[in-house]
Order: sequence, then C-alpha cells, then structure tokens
Amino acid sequence: QVQLVESGGGLVQPGGSLRLSCAASGFTLDYYMIGWFRQAPGKEREGVSCISSSAGSTRYADSVKGRFTISRDNAKNTVYLQINSLKPEDTAVYYCAAVRGGGLCVLYPILFASWGQGTQVTVSS
Repeated sequence: QVQLVESGGGLVQPGGSLRLSCAASGFTLDYYMIGWFRQAPGKEREGVSCISSSAGSTRYADSVKGRFTISRDNAKNTVYLQINSLKPEDTAVYYCAAVRGGGLCVLYPILFASWGQGTQVTVSS
C-alpha cells in the first residue's frame, strides 16, 4: 500500500525552525517528484516547494524563498522540508505529495497522485 507520512510539525515561536519529514512506504521515492503543500484555515491549498526525482530541480513559492529548503534522502525513502525564520502566516497543515516521473518539478496539486495526512505547523508567541 502506497503511503506517505509527514512528521515534524508543532508549535513554534516566530523566528523559530522546524524540519518536516515525509516518509514513504509501499514504494520507493527514487522515481517520484515530491511536493510540499500547505493549507491554512479558510484558504486554498498552496504549493510550497517541490523536488524532482533526481533532486536536480527544486522550486519554492515566493513566500518561502530563502527560508525553506527541500531535500531528499532516497536511501531513507524520505524527503525533508527545513523551515526557518517562521512567521505566523506560515501556520497551516503541511502535506507532502508524490507523483511518479522525472523532469522539472512543478507545484500543481492536481498533478500529484499520492498524499500524506498532513502535519500541523503553528507559529505563535
């Protein structure tokens, strides 16, 4: 069974950091593009970052550039999202998603076939 499990969320003060993990089971991530998305209450799901299957291509939303870093460890079948300098507006449920394929990564939710259950990130003092 294909499954993605996010972890690492929590409550953090503004300016703090978290590292989110997206662990895959039932399949290997080597041939999959991975995206991170987030959804705040009352808002649409937003693409945050993605990484291609080869890790040769990454993409970030303008709102997180310079603060978020995506990486992958295929040996551990896990993708990470390091999030620094957190702001209250980063508060959301963060989801990872996977789609098989190579090439440049893109942040269109409709393209991603498999989704995790999400992990809550709350930024508040």
